[in-house]
Amino acid sequence: MGNFDFLLKNEAYASFSKACVDAENMIATSTVATAFMSRRALEQAVHWVYSHDSYLEAPYRATLSSLVWDEAFKDILDPELHNQLVLLIRWGNHAAHGGEIKEREAVLALHHLYQFANFIDYCYGNDFVERSFDEALLPLAKAIKVRETEQAIVALKESLPVTLDFHEQMASQSLEVQKVYQEKRETAAQRQEVTFSVDHLSEAETRQLFIDIDLRLAGWEFGKNCLVEFPVQGLETISGKGYCDYVLYGQNGKILAVVEAKKASINPEVGEVQVKQYADVIEKVFGYRPICFFTNGLKHYIVDDSGRRQVAGFYSQDELQLMMDRRHLQKPLQDISSKIKDEISSRYYQKEAIARVCETFSANRRQALLVMATGSGKTRTAVSLVDILSRHNWVKNVLFLADRTSLVKQAYDAFRKLLPDMSVSNFLEDKASARSSRMVFSTYPTMLGAINGQEELSQRPFTVGHFDLIIIDESHRSIYQKYKAIFDYFDARIVGLTATPRQDLDKNTYDFFKLENGVPTYAYDLDQAVKDKYLVSYHSIETKLKLPTDGLHYDDLSQAEKEYFDSQFEDDSMEKDIDGSNFNASIFNQSTVEIVLDELMNKGIQTASGDEIGKTIIFAKNHRHAEYIRTIFNERYPQKGSGYAQVIDYSIKYYQSLIEDFKTKDKLPQIAISVDMLDTGIDVPEVVNLVFFKKVRSKIKFWQMIGRGTRLCKDLFGPNQDKENFLVFDYGDNFEYFRADPQEGQGRLILPLSQRLFNIKVDLIRELQALGYQEDEFAQNYRKQLVDELHGRIEKLSELDFRVRMALDTVYTYKERENWQALTMVSSQTIQEKLSPLIFDEAREDEMARRFDLWMFQIQVGKLSATPSAIYIRQVMASAHALEAVANIPQVLAQSDIIKKVQEPEFWTEVSLSGLEKVRLALRDLLRFLDKDERKMYYVNFDDEILSTVEGSTANLQVNDLRSYKEKVEHYLKAHLDETAIAKLYHNEKLTKEDLLSLEELLWEKLGSKSDYERDYEDKAIPRLVREIIGLDRAAANRAFSNFLSDEGLNSKQIAFVKLLVDYIVENGYLDKANLAQEPFKSYGSIQTLFEYQMPVLRNIVQVIDAINAHAGAVAY
Repeated sequence: MGNFDFLLKNEAYASFSKACVDAENMIATSTVATAFMSRRALEQAVHWVYSHDSYLEAPYRATLSSLVWDEAFKDILDPELHNQLVLLIRWGNHAAHGGEIKEREAVLALHHLYQFANFIDYCYGNDFVERSFDEALLPLAKAIKVRETEQAIVALKESLPVTLDFHEQMASQSLEVQKVYQEKRETAAQRQEVTFSVDHLSEAETRQLFIDIDLRLAGWEFGKNCLVEFPVQGLETISGKGYCDYVLYGQNGKILAVVEAKKASINPEVGEVQVKQYADVIEKVFGYRPICFFTNGLKHYIVDDSGRRQVAGFYSQDELQLMMDRRHLQKPLQDISSKIKDEISSRYYQKEAIARVCETFSANRRQALLVMATGSGKTRTAVSLVDILSRHNWVKNVLFLADRTSLVKQAYDAFRKLLPDMSVSNFLEDKASARSSRMVFSTYPTMLGAINGQEELSQRPFTVGHFDLIIIDESHRSIYQKYKAIFDYFDARIVGLTATPRQDLDKNTYDFFKLENGVPTYAYDLDQAVKDKYLVSYHSIETKLKLPTDGLHYDDLSQAEKEYFDSQFEDDSMEKDIDGSNFNASIFNQSTVEIVLDELMNKGIQTASGDEIGKTIIFAKNHRHAEYIRTIFNERYPQKGSGYAQVIDYSIKYYQSLIEDFKTKDKLPQIAISVDMLDTGIDVPEVVNLVFFKKVRSKIKFWQMIGRGTRLCKDLFGPNQDKENFLVFDYGDNFEYFRADPQEGQGRLILPLSQRLFNIKVDLIRELQALGYQEDEFAQNYRKQLVDELHGRIEKLSELDFRVRMALDTVYTYKERENWQALTMVSSQTIQEKLSPLIFDEAREDEMARRFDLWMFQIQVGKLSATPSAIYIRQVMASAHALEAVANIPQVLAQSDIIKKVQEPEFWTEVSLSGLEKVRLALRDLLRFLDKDERKMYYVNFDDEILSTVEGSTANLQVNDLRSYKEKVEHYLKAHLDETAIAKLYHNEKLTKEDLLSLEELLWEKLGSKSDYERDYEDKAIPRLVREIIGLDRAAANRAFSNFLSDEGLNSKQIAFVKLLVDYIVENGYLDKANLAQEPFKSYGSIQTLFEYQMPVLRNIVQVIDAINAHAGAVAY
């Protein structure tokens, strides 16, 4: 009789019942085989659940780990049971490679498997019987083996019968059967006469199990090179004695590291002092200091010669030994410039950049950022840096990351050529050799996939300490946000490379590298490279075309043109007035394309012979736009041949061969029409013409695209006739747009949709705490519903995921429901910054429905906080309008009343919070009926014309030099809200004399002169000017007027007036009381009449306005 005999009584469990029994019997001979067999049985049981429950769908990768970590699977499990399954998988993975499994771990592996089998019987069986795991039934023996060779496990595996393939098993059950089983699970609590509960292990045992297996998965062997409870004497305690929880040894028998373990419920940082004391004693006895780790089993920290930092796991023996060896092998990074090999990097700025990075690392800083113009040799600089750090024994293994396959290959080829003695691996093509290679090249998603196998730790190609250096190509904020897990997982120094001008990198990028905003480790900009003659400058031709600029207006057309319009848009799908933005996006106009191509062919830089246009890149809006350009070119210039102009983008099957041909001077194509592919990272020095046939609104991308033409090209036009400049044809108003240096041009950090939804719900929860909603039954129920949802998602986060561990303190805080009771601005921001990145996409939800949710939640927040939400209202109205076109669908027809209402502007001024939620629930699932394909494309030929042409050069188009004094002042103030004096004005705090002096220095010296100030702003006080430009922080304004906003004695009209005051001051920063008699306040009539019976309240309001104005007034000396 055994623990799993109950499974044999139910034929439905036949696919996994025998495997469970075999695993239990295996404990009579081997703990390692028991763990291996338990994992195998678990895999078969998980396959059974997936094949029988229609709620579960197979993920892309059907490994056991991916199945267990699937969000839907986790959703049906108790979190404690999920943790137990993950531990079982860890033991099984370790056992599969030989090694040690303790008897207690083997018993627990069976226990955890039993828990899952019991869960299956409870959910899907008919007559569940309450039972518990009985260790007395296990056939334990005294001679049980706790170690096995990998060969022995392989032999065991080969002796086992072949199991049914997972996908075959999934296909073996009909959907009807699966739905029956899903219903059985969902109704189990009502069907079964007894309840099911998971056996919880003690916190102390769980902690020890996690630390033990983490150490073993890093390669440590207990009793051999890892000792437990190691005694030390000489501590500064009464007894002078103590015990190190774990001591890790090298192959030479010397201590490499000590590990201090604390309870999981305790912050592991309290162990830092204790572990350092152990290290002090060991240093006194043995003459050297070990590396220190302290942990609570879920969160790990390391203390080495460069300081303390959080890490995702333990180092291996080889990695710790290398850290210790570097103490005497590592050479000082001094006089670096003279040691750089000129055959790799000979230019002065490359050597300066390398020297700056070396200075940074020598100062125990672990991040460096290099800003270097496209074409200035970033890759060669990186090669020399790796060479220097390797020769000085600072790094051994290096990871190079880029965002495109072509850029990875380009860097791989460069390193292999310039450092032929270094072993390198392209991880995209050869994962097998990566572990043994000194340098690994990968895209971000591929590397993220390699380390994100959740709990398949033994199958991860790299441990946390494997890489000493990570090089990030084209470093900008989206990389750190989207792929942050890579940098959390690897404990490595980081060097970022970017061609984006330093002033255009955002604060998030500088924060990641722990640098002052605008001050990279080293910068070599385009203008300096042009002066040094290492890059070439450009000459721009900015052309405005009538149709893309002004659009097409039916009433302005001739009668013949109107008839042509009607014939082209006879389906009546196009408005009579067509906005200019539609051209080159969904409307392709022959005349427009002909003008652009003729301008290029007539004005573009030619080849040496003058017979052909030089190598040219045309940046098109989309693939259809690109194909249309090529079609018109072939029609207009048939003598050039069909290969002269080619579309090169990801939709072309053989794009790589086309790129290689384009790179070759004497090969066609001469014109590459690109959609995204040639924007970045493709080096073609022969390019002499760039055509922007689209709008670009990201400065980072714009400068990368300009960089396609900046490279030198020797003898391009004949012997000693080098490339000296290139042309930029701009048909998208790009230069004009960026000349104003707009904030939006830098692009905002775009979070994944799941994060944005999570964050907006946090905002809703906070807004619904206000006094005005405490007696609103709907508002309170709605808030509870939102808290239940978000709190539930935090509760389901697994503490075994290393990303969760990195934010464990915050996770623990908000797993406690009472901490959601009263969110502040600070706590809301903490939740949004720390926890929302841990919330992953709800894959089962339609994306359009979730986007609609986001719009409606934004509108709800806008209503609650009295902030504008017009853009989201327009999106909802447009969606409703689109739904009218598919009103023949019954589900859409059923909501016709709401669809009509939301298209009326008056609806949005009167609707309540409950009304908004009703709209969201009614319409969200209808958006799936809208056509998700691209808009219908039209190919037309209306006459287009050039409105204006402006020509300029690099020198007078340097955006940041050309701006007027006013533009520079406004840009700087809005971009530096965190500077002390500016921050005080923004947050309604009183200025000091020193603050005013700093503002005078900024406005009269740094950004211009005092005469510039007086010319543009006359005698306006500086604090008032600053406040008027930056406005006032809404939170500060709400605090100032909080007494009135929550005054139950005020009527709705008076509160609305106060809210209007807040909006006005937030926007304008200052309120002249004379303006109270003007719009937008005039619509409320006389304020004396409005507050006729509450004049003390009015006087108090005026005093608040005076106080706010006073903080932006003159400062007494």
